[in-house]
Amino acid sequence: MFKFRCFIFIVLALIYTNQTSAQILNLEVIGENENKTAAIDSVGYETTFDNYLNLETELNTLKAKLTRLGYIDTTLDSITKHNDTLFRAQLFLGTKINRIQINYDSNFNTELLNFINHTKGNDFFELDISQLEASLNELNSKIAEQGDPFSTLQLINLTKLNSNLILADLKIVTNQKRQIDKIIVKGYEKFPQSYIKRFLKLKPGKSFNLNAIKEKVELLEDLRFASNIRDPEVLFTQDSTTLYLYIEKVRTNNFDGFLGFGTNENTNKIEFDGYLDLRLINNLNYGETLNLFYKSDEIDQQTFRVDANLPYLFASPVGLQLGLNIFRKDSTFLNAKQYAKINYQINAQHSVGAGISSTNSTNLLDNDTATLNDYKSNYYTLNYNYTKPQFYDPLFPINFWFELSSGLGNRENDFGKESQTIFNLDTYKIFNLNIKNSFYTRFNGAILTSDNYLDNELFRFGGINSIRGFEENSLVANLYGVINTEYRYRLSSSIYVHSVFDAAYFENQITNAKEKLFGFGFGLGLLTNAGLFRLNYSSGKSENRQFKLSDSKVHVSLTATF
Repeated sequence: MFKFRCFIFIVLALIYTNQTSAQILNLEVIGENENKTAAIDSVGYETTFDNYLNLETELNTLKAKLTRLGYIDTTLDSITKHNDTLFRAQLFLGTKINRIQINYDSNFNTELLNFINHTKGNDFFELDISQLEASLNELNSKIAEQGDPFSTLQLINLTKLNSNLILADLKIVTNQKRQIDKIIVKGYEKFPQSYIKRFLKLKPGKSFNLNAIKEKVELLEDLRFASNIRDPEVLFTQDSTTLYLYIEKVRTNNFDGFLGFGTNENTNKIEFDGYLDLRLINNLNYGETLNLFYKSDEIDQQTFRVDANLPYLFASPVGLQLGLNIFRKDSTFLNAKQYAKINYQINAQHSVGAGISSTNSTNLLDNDTATLNDYKSNYYTLNYNYTKPQFYDPLFPINFWFELSSGLGNRENDFGKESQTIFNLDTYKIFNLNIKNSFYTRFNGAILTSDNYLDNELFRFGGINSIRGFEENSLVANLYGVINTEYRYRLSSSIYVHSVFDAAYFENQITNAKEKLFGFGFGLGLLTNAGLFRLNYSSGKSENRQFKLSDSKVHVSLTATF
């Protein structure tokens, strides 16, 4: 019986102890008058606590907040316990001081003051005391950006000049300035070093600035073949600074093709056309790009194009682009174009280039004519490119594209030598209205200026990558412009539907033709495990010709990434 009573006593004691320890304490803080109490309430503080130690910590935090606001005389007068759970604290705030004057010595870099809101004097500056902490943090951050990440700022010799102004001296505690001594890539160890030096603009010997490094590493999102997987890290030792970058390789090789079919106006039979577009990116870990393109269309035309883009040659900002383009028009003529360009990468988005191109054209017919014969042309070219990617969106990875190129040269054939100029513009932009709706618009155009023209040197356009609803490369011009528009609606993260509305204008001085063209239709895109599948149905008409369903074109394409 005695043991049972002892057990009951112990249980009740534990219950009482637990209830006592779990008791909530409340805090009320007042000032020396109603106005000061209102000032305390405007700062805000916690009012409930689990224990008395946390209550005292909150009071010290509140005093620090009030001091930073200018109540530098803040003191704790008393803490009284009104009942078992309520404590009342009496604070004395005194007069609020609004300004602080900070003196500095002759070694202080006064250009740093441009980053804070202040009033400048001779060897001093003044601040609103409520902005003191933020301003000192900003100054310290700017000093750290100059290569001293461990610098500290201190205010010493604080004195009250009058009821509205405090005086203080600024003391800067500096350490050994740091620079990047070594850069180590983790995850993708074969990441091209030229991209670290030229694209990210990071290299050993540069002054250490962690914020600037983070901004530069974000540029990896503008690369197709690599991405940043975590923030950079730094290892400081007594005499060296090592920067670690965490990068992963991304699959970016593309295989693109389409199958198109439509009804031949003359035979009323279905005819097929298609193309192959292969792009290999960074397979050798140099950031290089190799393109292979072949197209055969329904009007017996074949195009073969191969080019290689080699960026940052020998770790320089200069790259080399080489290419070969062969075009055959049934049994009429054959054009073979070779070109070479030197590109200079200004930054992640802008590049300029200069180069040369040479074209040899062969007339495959038995006889030469005034508008179709053998010729050879040579051009000096200039080009500019701007690219704004959005690689986070696999459906539409490029938000804005702009490319302008020009050429100055001459064409030579049996009839003599002719000076010529050529201009090309290709640009498109996606306007993201919201997460589901977007609007796409593109302009593509070119002009060839010459005293006379040959049919085998004119531009050929039309088809899925030009004005839709027309046969591939069926339109011939010395001047043309095409506007493509699409309203796009996402059904999900991997499916979208869109409208097709295209318009074009072209001139052909050989045939004295000037014509306006229109294309209408709709399409859809589907992101699958195999790649991006696209289907377009479109019909085209000229200015003086009505729509015919028999002229409609269906185009199917699949872009696979591997």
